[in-house]
Amino acid sequence: MTLNPAQARIIDPVLSNHAQGYKHVDRVGSILFPTVEVNARGGTIIEFGRESFRKYNARRAPGADTEMIQIGHEGKPFHLVQDALNSSVPREIASDTQAVPGIDMGMRAINTVMNALTLALECEQAEIAINPDSYIANHKTTLAGTEVWSDPLSNPQEVVENAKEVVRLTAGVDPNVMVISKLGFRALKYHPKIVERFKYTTADSITTTMLANLFDLELVSVGKSVVLSSPDEDAGFDDVWGNAAILAYSPQNSKGYEEPSFGYTYTLNGHPFSEKPYWDGNKKSWIYGVTYERQPVLTGISSGFLFSNVSNQP
Repeated sequence: MTLNPAQARIIDPVLSNHAQGYKHVDRVGSILFPTVEVNARGGTIIEFGRESFRKYNARRAPGADTEMIQIGHEGKPFHLVQDALNSSVPREIASDTQAVPGIDMGMRAINTVMNALTLALECEQAEIAINPDSYIANHKTTLAGTEVWSDPLSNPQEVVENAKEVVRLTAGVDPNVMVISKLGFRALKYHPKIVERFKYTTADSITTTMLANLFDLELVSVGKSVVLSSPDEDAGFDDVWGNAAILAYSPQNSKGYEEPSFGYTYTLNGHPFSEKPYWDGNKKSWIYGVTYERQPVLTGISSGFLFSNVSNQP
């Protein structure tokens, strides 16, 4: 059983647009690694250094040469990886066994696939972001003793402000976002010094918006995603973002990889996209698939700062 041309014209574009617009509330990796489209599956990463913040002499005398500005430079190579998964819709739950299920059922199948594909990407983004080797020497710290944010004697605001200044003086930009693990957020949410700051202005619990205002950032977001610690179905869960917090400069409305950023998720033009649904007679099911070619990369701007071991409470 196959789709007729009319069905194919309707189903494929709608489901592909749905896949490309899919958002999962627990995924925060795109804050540090915004998606930008590329037209090739491999190439070199556009990296940024201090030349992006140099003051250029743009004034020109008649007949004189025009000053040239270079957008970043070619850095390490990148190679997109392809993820692909299928989801089945058994005919027992489809409303019409003789035709492809409706758009709504197709979207539900695509959601199932995108949930898994975005979790895999989130894990890759987090692996890069919480790895101390991703940062230069003075852009990372492992908190210990009374520095740990779950210790009431610590001073998270001062530590964050100091880290922001380190980034500004190195990269030429102030960090504008923070991604923090669930453990770290809980430590900040109940920290007595932070609670004290807000006790006369609100009776509400500390929120990420309040923390963003306190740290003078555009956005603070909590990494809530978890992943099974082993293939065993009875295994426990691990926090994808571990026990860390990341400060970074990352444009949230980037128009392309020519703009300096902590990182990007290079994504092949038109991805992710929905494959044409097809009937599997052996499974007595309609099969919906998504293909997704992408690769999260660092851009070399040194615009990030890593805090490890932000909490010592489970």
